[in-house]
Amino acid sequence: MNLTPEQRTQIAAELKRFGADLQLSDDQKSKLESFLTEARGKVEQYQQANPSATKADMSKQVAANRDQLRQKLVNFLTPEQLNKWDNEVSKAKEFFGRQMG
Repeated sequence: MNLTPEQRTQIAAELKRFGADLQLSDDQKSKLESFLTEARGKVEQYQQANPSATKADMSKQVAANRDQLRQKLVNFLTPEQLNKWDNEVSKAKEFFGRQMG
């Protein structure tokens, strides 16, 4: 998946913030980075495949990707970390769909 330098920087910034807030281990940080990159790429692929998609369509796509990401996180975050994740995601939902408009 080819991301622009700006997108890589955005993912790195989100990873750093989440890593600090959730007190992630290095292994957890690596997994989260992979999942964030994958989620961002899926949104971009959807945009490219559906250039006339409405903002509502994009919002649905972003929500579906967010739900898939959370299912993966259940496998390696502690319950406390997962709770913090849910709180953080509610603050940062726009991250995954930042370039929708």
